[in-house]
Amino acid sequence: MAKSKTYTTSFKRRIAGKTDYKKRLSYLKSGKVRLVIRLSTNNIIFQAVQYEMDGDKIISTTKASELKKVGWKYSTGNIPSAYLAGLLFGTKIKDKVKEGIIDIGLNSITKGTRLPAAIKGIADSGVSIKYGEGILPSEDTISGKTIANFATKLASETEKYQKQFSKYLKDNQKPEDIPKQFEQVKNKILGGGK
Repeated sequence: MAKSKTYTTSFKRRIAGKTDYKKRLSYLKSGKVRLVIRLSTNNIIFQAVQYEMDGDKIISTTKASELKKVGWKYSTGNIPSAYLAGLLFGTKIKDKVKEGIIDIGLNSITKGTRLPAAIKGIADSGVSIKYGEGILPSEDTISGKTIANFATKLASETEKYQKQFSKYLKDNQKPEDIPKQFEQVKNKILGGGK
């Protein structure tokens, strides 16, 4: 970084809007393993990252798409899958990481969305993390009951139902069955998470 009395050049990643160095420094000062959560439209990536002098060391990585291996047949971009992916990630790391700090990068948390659901999944796995209860989605939203109830109400309007749930129907999955499959996958993860 070049410095002079009149101008200081910022780091390249700060200019590109990829890293908030002030936030990163606060994560590192905590001395805890960073539990990194990055969202995309149809996936979520989780990483447990330990800071070391010669660079960050990745302890474990999990993607929401891995839920397919434990029987999840629905979208990996919705709130129930975010919770399950967080739970899967937590069960993978809980023997190596007892306590962590959530690193959401440049994202901000909006109450009741995928990010808080993922955080709740990590916490429910047994990894100790701090978060506010007020950000979490309702239990019905996390378990998929909200989607199932909406699908049940919409079922009488065939055209709207088929348009809204076209991806599920194309894969021969009924949206009304999400809560049932949610419980099956959750039990499978808690019974034998890798």
